Amino acid sequence: MADSPTTSPTTAPAGSLPREQRPRPPRSRGVHRFALALIVLGGLVLADGVVTLVWQEPISALIATIHQDELRGELSRIEHERPSAGEQRTLASLATERRRIAFLAGQLERRAAPGSAVGRILIPRIGASFVVVKGTSTSALESGPGIYSDTRFPGAGGTTAIAGHRTTFLAPFRRINLLKPGAQIVLQMPYAHITYTVVAQRVVEPTDIQAAVADVGHQRLVLSACTPLFSAAKRLLVYARLTSMVPFGAARELHGALAQPIETPLHRTAPRVLPPVLEALATGHRAPVFQ
Repeated sequence: MADSPTTSPTTAPAGSLPREQRPRPPRSRGVHRFALALIVLGGLVLADGVVTLVWQEPISALIATIHQDELRGELSRIEHERPSAGEQRTLASLATERRRIAFLAGQLERRAAPGSAVGRILIPRIGASFVVVKGTSTSALESGPGIYSDTRFPGAGGTTAIAGHRTTFLAPFRRINLLKPGAQIVLQMPYAHITYTVVAQRVVEPTDIQAAVADVGHQRLVLSACTPLFSAAKRLLVYARLTSMVPFGAARELHGALAQPIETPLHRTAPRVLPPVLEALATGHRAPVFQ
């Protein structure tokens, strides 16, 4: 009699596979993918934090880079625009280059739209070079450093105050704390290239807007940014006094002639006049936040 077939204890039933070879159910695969996505996302967030600490926030930097590219084209068009017929008549009536610079500065200040390109700021000491916009609204400062609306355009007389971020949107003013007396800041405007020399620094409360915008009787530049880094608790102000203006474009007396700098002596006693401008505004009036 033939032996009856028997099933080996190690043989899996017909139509089945060992556990490790069985396909995972759809729900198990979904959980695995979700967990993997969380790990990747966490790594990206960590990397973003590290880059922000040692350099600047990369996503906002990309946005600002795109804006700066657009602003460079806009500024180039402004630099090549000819004055209107009325502006040309006024310029012809002005005897000095200093007066022509002031006139053109006022014209650009009135004509420029909020957030539009108006010039370039160069700070050799910290390797900064950015297109400057009009205004300090949130959207304006996402494109680049902005001129306070309460101050004059460079060359128009009085104070020019410029605000900028230190950790986001290309962080144009991240290292302005390194600007010591004697460092130079250049504003290349469509009508003149203007050089300022740093004379002092000061940290003030956010409500002390007058510390940045007050008219102190001479042409000066004030850079403003939040401090310390990653905080809007205080404002760091860098004061610089005008030392030279080189007429550019329509501000030059003779077309094709070599423009000569208009020199202004730098008085080393300038820092002594700063304390009187530290007048706090009404409670609740705060300066823009720019990290």
